[in-house]
Amino acid sequence: MFKAELSDSNILKTSFDAISSIVDEVEIQTDSEGMRLDALDRSHITFVHLELKSDLFDEFICDVPEKINIDTEEFMKVLKRAKSRDKVILSVDEGNLIITFEGEATRTFKIRLIDMEYDTPVPPQLEHPTSVQIPFSLLKDSINDIDIFSDKILLKIDSERFTASADGEFGDASIEYIHAEKVNEEVKSLFSLDKIREMLKADRFSNVAEISLGNDMPLLLSLEMVTGDGELSFLLAPRLETED
Repeated sequence: MFKAELSDSNILKTSFDAISSIVDEVEIQTDSEGMRLDALDRSHITFVHLELKSDLFDEFICDVPEKINIDTEEFMKVLKRAKSRDKVILSVDEGNLIITFEGEATRTFKIRLIDMEYDTPVPPQLEHPTSVQIPFSLLKDSINDIDIFSDKILLKIDSERFTASADGEFGDASIEYIHAEKVNEEVKSLFSLDKIREMLKADRFSNVAEISLGNDMPLLLSLEMVTGDGELSFLLAPRLETED
């Protein structure tokens, strides 16, 4: 038996708003410790990891580990129908993921489980030389600032600052944030702006974003709930090209 009851629908909404923009199908693995998923987009550019621990839920029952394969777009369509005060209940029965919203009325949706076209990917093991924490809102503003002039963004970390910048055909933009981390190595890497924008749809998951960088290495963007009961992370391959 599997049952997961959550009083805050925004946790699932903000997670899968980002996830559904990146991958079209996922395998959600459940056991007594909670729910998790690992997925890679079809272009092999973005890897996503989500973990929601059992303590996050008002009620969590998983007698036998389950693998729940779903179409992320269809799941997101249903989650968007949740009202802010609705309780969300997830369960599985006869080849369906059952989503129930309990509020002013009880509304039940069934999503057909699917056959996955590929095996669940293994998270890459990378050691980034540099990591800093910045306000999520600042990162989101930086993307909107850069978008004025360019479709790519250069992220840089030195001993004092985190910098997001772009040189475009019609203008340049640069955003600097003075961090408080101990940084031993100055690093920078270039990324697709649109790919980062997909990740930033998870803006209600955490107020703080941890950015891990290396020279021409993938970007690791990690979001963690204050309670420690949830983690959402993205690994984005760099754009390997010379700067104009």
